[in-house]
Amino acid sequence: MPLQKFVAEIERQLEALDGSGTGKGAESVVVDVRKPSRGRGPRFLLQGEGEREFIRMNSNSYLGMGLRHELHETESRAAEKYGVGPGAVRFISGTYDAHVKLEEALARFHGREACMIASAAYVSVMGVLVSLSTPETVLISDELNHNCIVNGMKLAPCKGKRVYKHLDYAALEKHLAEAEGDSALVITDGVFSMRGDHAAVDRIAEIVRRYDGRFSRGAVLIVDDSHGVGAFGETGRGTEEITRGRADVLVGTLGKAFGVNGGYICCDARIVRWLREKNPFYIYSNPIAPGEAAASLRALELLQSASGAELLEHLRAVTSRFRDGLRRLGLETIDGQHPVVPLLVRDTDRTRALVQHLRRHGVLATGLNYPVVPKGDQLIRFQVSADHTEADIDEVLRVLSSFK
Repeated sequence: MPLQKFVAEIERQLEALDGSGTGKGAESVVVDVRKPSRGRGPRFLLQGEGEREFIRMNSNSYLGMGLRHELHETESRAAEKYGVGPGAVRFISGTYDAHVKLEEALARFHGREACMIASAAYVSVMGVLVSLSTPETVLISDELNHNCIVNGMKLAPCKGKRVYKHLDYAALEKHLAEAEGDSALVITDGVFSMRGDHAAVDRIAEIVRRYDGRFSRGAVLIVDDSHGVGAFGETGRGTEEITRGRADVLVGTLGKAFGVNGGYICCDARIVRWLREKNPFYIYSNPIAPGEAAASLRALELLQSASGAELLEHLRAVTSRFRDGLRRLGLETIDGQHPVVPLLVRDTDRTRALVQHLRRHGVLATGLNYPVVPKGDQLIRFQVSADHTEADIDEVLRVLSSFK
């Protein structure tokens, strides 16, 4: 049968992935979470590991919001009131007041006229690129932008695509000077998810403004700050706060620092209206559940409280403790302030061996090899959280120091 041949070819390709060491392998399955106690942060139990407890250093939950009882109670109440799912896409029957209240609060938080939430930040980026591009648009992107930007550029109608070397703003300016079309969309990650470094949004915005007049429909700066919002900056407003720059269109997520699920877009109200009318990823996809929207709003309220300020202060402290600890061990990392702290290993086999060593000693971390990262940049991406204690950080550093 044709399917047998098809599956046989897939099997050969999977074997090649495993043989090269670039296969992702089986996923760890969390079966229980032990709450923080006795100066320790939460511990995770995995399927097949019995009662062994693990420190999780590979989660985007930068503030530990997903384990807070305030969010659990809020989501439960909303689910009891509205049900556990939205029931349809939003323009049919899937919009609830929880969605609207969350959008209004996010717009205020980021100082924008309007906000539109979506099922994920990934599809938010895809929808922005597809819906704001025309066949005469030039797309310009940092070479280390997230996969959602790469795929969004593939789908978007455009006249040309240009990619500049990572954080090379002279190259960005050259691309804008040479670009021909009716508009230019410059898109960058705020925080780059594999490295934890960030874009100079202020510099990029100034460059885009200078070249706006060259295009009949203008030049627009889009920033996907999914790893920045909620976790980066004195008040958690992300890379814009750190750099004092401002995007024309800002994409964020509810599934990382806010601890829930979904993505969002903040910008001019007229652009939001256009996206509601034209963005296929929004129009034809269910939104997040009303309970998720209510829990996200509660997370945003917590972030803006005294408790949120304490979480951010603690996150900065334990992030600095971990990055400094890596350097004391003579290990290579990248300068930065973000809780993504990469350990540059630069070798696929050694990266895999170190991840296995960490797991044997109760630490969950993720190795990133080619093609997820360029050859020679193989690394372990550690992700620090506000629910890590100083003792947790010291324990991870002790395990790293024992690797030979």
